[in-house]
Amino acid sequence: MCLGIPGRILDIHESTGLRMGTVDFGGVRREVCLAYTPRADVGTYVIVHVGFAITEVDETEAVRTLDVLRAMADAVEGEIGEPLPDVRESPR
Repeated sequence: MCLGIPGRILDIHESTGLRMGTVDFGGVRREVCLAYTPRADVGTYVIVHVGFAITEVDETEAVRTLDVLRAMADAVEGEIGEPLPDVRESPR
């Protein structure tokens, strides 16, 4: 199964010529390529698929989607390598 997971950009930097960032998926943080979302900035929510941010999404939709994905723990764990924490962190 392939999922696009919403997450919030925590920082942005360049790595080997690519725009990269650390993205928080409700408590799980991963390095993500931001090349396909050039207008996304720190604090922006993006949909991430196989390590690439593919589009921006608003915070309300991101939180709602993360809640649904928590209910589908096995699918999320397969996509990002570990389950989402049960406790929702403050988005800001």
